[in-house]
Amino acid sequence: MRFIVNGDEVDVDFDPRTSLLDLLRERLHLFGPKKGCDQGACGACTILVDGVRINSCLALAVQYRDREITTVEGLGAPGALHLLQAAFVEHDGFQCGYCTPGQICSAIGMADELARGVPSYVSQDVAAEGFVLTDDELRERMSGNLCRCGAYKGIVDAIQEVFGETEVEPARREAA
Repeated sequence: MRFIVNGDEVDVDFDPRTSLLDLLRERLHLFGPKKGCDQGACGACTILVDGVRINSCLALAVQYRDREITTVEGLGAPGALHLLQAAFVEHDGFQCGYCTPGQICSAIGMADELARGVPSYVSQDVAAEGFVLTDDELRERMSGNLCRCGAYKGIVDAIQEVFGETEVEPARREAA
């Protein structure tokens, strides 16, 4: 089966019952997405598919053939980090680092949701054309990503630095 992973086309044979997370980690050796709870509750496995964040532990790989799959490895590289990766480093948005790839992918997906006008539970006006990324809005939208180390202050600061207290524009999501 053909997949597009981090911009590269790959052909892989596998058991059709394989989760997307297991395909990425065990067959393609991409270790950014982590197996945390394996139930979609912790967000450590969060990746982007066609720019939308998903929990890869809950997804069957066969559902995503010929789709654009992006893991944290596809966002930046040493010496050329994505703006959000650099902000996580600057603001100590990690301790052990286990949840960090999922946090970063989730935040990028969250910014796209904001840009598309998708409301959250705490959005004041769900009919609004855009949403400001306040700390409350950010915390609600990132609530599916847990950090057992408690690095939430650094995570919030890093995301706010990149996607800020203004309406998120698609151009701000681009890599540095």
